Amino acid sequence: MSGQTTPREHTNVLILALGQALFLIAAVTVMTLSGVVGEGLATDPTLATLPVAAMMVGTLVTTLPASLFMKRFGRRTGFLLGAGIGGFGGAAFAAVGVFTESFWLFVFGNLLLGGYQASAMYYRFAAADVASDAFRPRAISLVMAGGVAAAFLGPWNAHHTQSLLPSAPEAGPYLMLGALALLAMALLAWLRVPAPPPEERGPARPMRDILPQGRFLVALTAAALGYAVMVLLMTATPLAMRQADFDMAQVALVMQWHVLGMFAPSFVTGHLITRFGVTRILALGNALVLFSVAIAAHGETLAHFWLALFLLGVGWNFLFIGGSTLLTTTHSATEKGKVQGVNDLTIFTLVTAGSLLAGALLRPLGWDGLNLAMLPVIALLTIAIAWLWFDDARAPART
Repeated sequence: MSGQTTPREHTNVLILALGQALFLIAAVTVMTLSGVVGEGLATDPTLATLPVAAMMVGTLVTTLPASLFMKRFGRRTGFLLGAGIGGFGGAAFAAVGVFTESFWLFVFGNLLLGGYQASAMYYRFAAADVASDAFRPRAISLVMAGGVAAAFLGPWNAHHTQSLLPSAPEAGPYLMLGALALLAMALLAWLRVPAPPPEERGPARPMRDILPQGRFLVALTAAALGYAVMVLLMTATPLAMRQADFDMAQVALVMQWHVLGMFAPSFVTGHLITRFGVTRILALGNALVLFSVAIAAHGETLAHFWLALFLLGVGWNFLFIGGSTLLTTTHSATEKGKVQGVNDLTIFTLVTAGSLLAGALLRPLGWDGLNLAMLPVIALLTIAIAWLWFDDARAPART
């Protein structure tokens, strides 16, 4: 295909990037606030973080069905339902749960917000659908760049919109999420995803033929393991910093820079993939995660936490966008629904496990031990990327 991009391509990518930003404001709000609200509503203190876990579970159980639904009915329809039922509906139930002081209604709202997350995870693949071959890596990375706004607006929403409803202040942020979900629906209604060309509508291979592909396995390994390591260490960071006697303002600063590290590179990641190739970007991402672990294990000053978490975010960005880009080369348009669904189902299975294990592992291992425990995972990533490097050498014409 030609390297020229069209105004429609740019409009579609802008819609998806804005949709990503609006969704991630919801995700950051849940990660920041839902545990605190849960602690106030739950009769058993051990259930305080259940609302956050419910969002992860909601994502896990709807990821594959959402992909298959979109394969049959289209990206736009799936995104509108995700933002409507998951985003607006979930925010509404969560707000009502706060109003009525119903813990389980609040948990259900967070569960529905997990469905919003499941559908929003496919914005990056929709960017691949609406972009020409030359524009595709940049399109995926620009959509991911929507997270930069969430690094600032998510914490802002969690705290400052509580003044909207003095009688039930913690309902305010969730009502705002409902309004933002409606805004996302208005934007996504203008999305236009072209139908695949006729030659790509043929019979699909069974997953047993797709799964053993080396390049598919590398794409899945890079995105899934990179995401799991990032979430595990990110979830443990506030606990570790509090144990090291840092105050919440310092914790918030480190986490904000971590989120910026996750999404700010997206403005250039696509350019880097186009210029240097996806294999080199995956290798760089893996190296940054390794440096992050080494810095974190070296000390527990504010500078150590800040630099380690920032590098962890950048490394995740390169691994996740690189893996997502590589995945789009391993399937046809007919196969994308199930392939992308299996990919994201695997990712969120590991992400859910990482978020649940963070606290349990931090207690016996300590912060430095927890980071060093990531070394076998990083070694596995290194092996996968090395295989891809040699495969590129065997087939220079392949990207």
